[in-house]
Amino acid sequence: MKSSFYTPAELKKLKFKAIGKNVLISRYARIYDMKSIEIGSNVRIDDFCFLSGRIKIGNHVHISAFSSLCGGNKGIVLEDFVNISERVAVFAKTDDFSGATLTNPTIPDKYKNVFEAEVILKKHSIIGVGSSILPGVTLGEGSVLGAKSFLKKSTEPWSIYAGLPAKKIKDRQKGLLKLEKLFLEEYNKRQ
Repeated sequence: MKSSFYTPAELKKLKFKAIGKNVLISRYARIYDMKSIEIGSNVRIDDFCFLSGRIKIGNHVHISAFSSLCGGNKGIVLEDFVNISERVAVFAKTDDFSGATLTNPTIPDKYKNVFEAEVILKKHSIIGVGSSILPGVTLGEGSVLGAKSFLKKSTEPWSIYAGLPAKKIKDRQKGLLKLEKLFLEEYNKRQ
């Protein structure tokens, strides 16, 4: 029985801008403009994910099923140890929904007002199930965005945010940094 993930040989043929080792990408994921996408090592991209535009993915990153990363020209950066839960949407490009202009890809640009800005998910950040992030946002190092939240402004490092729109709930512990150090020491010995 064939695995639901591409083999390393198949991944090399897909022509990503860069791809590391131990990468698992579902055959059911949809990835466009692969030459604009960089993927680090120990990355897993699950079923029915959608990736397009400029995207840079670090090491030890998981993108769960049904998530969408729309990088556009400005791009999305996922630093090391980022976790994206199911049904998350991250946009580096969006139409203006105020009603001042037309919207959608069938309309010529002169009738639209498209906003593009880089999105950065810093090291150890987590996005909860069903959440959305808009262009120009930086999710601070170690920050968490709770389930079904809407983030339109950057967050403080090591903080937990939730809501519509997301607001800071409390600080997050940093104990995982000790575990990261131990994990990387063990991991590097095995390499």
